[in-house]
Amino acid sequence: METKKQKLKELRRSFREQVFERDNNQCRLCNCKENLDAHHITNRNHLPMYGYVVSNGITLCPEHHLSIEQQDAISSDKLYEMIDSSFGKALSDCVKLEEVQ
Repeated sequence: METKKQKLKELRRSFREQVFERDNNQCRLCNCKENLDAHHITNRNHLPMYGYVVSNGITLCPEHHLSIEQQDAISSDKLYEMIDSSFGKALSDCVKLEEVQ
């Protein structure tokens, strides 16, 4: 039987893989392909299932990830727009994910 911790680890792994695949394994802001992060557009603590859905993630290089995390250099709405998503879509996808868990 899978534990809650194991399920969360699998969700995180799947989230990262799906976000990187959708974004062609490169930063959506500068096309860098090294040391990538799967950034949660809306804080994972503000969505069901910790926001681990592809519609809430965007691939960023460390430099852009840090600038967005520390300075809100780009709005969440703009980041969602870059991946053809929205907060509403991410929330809906999280609710659906929660229902199947």
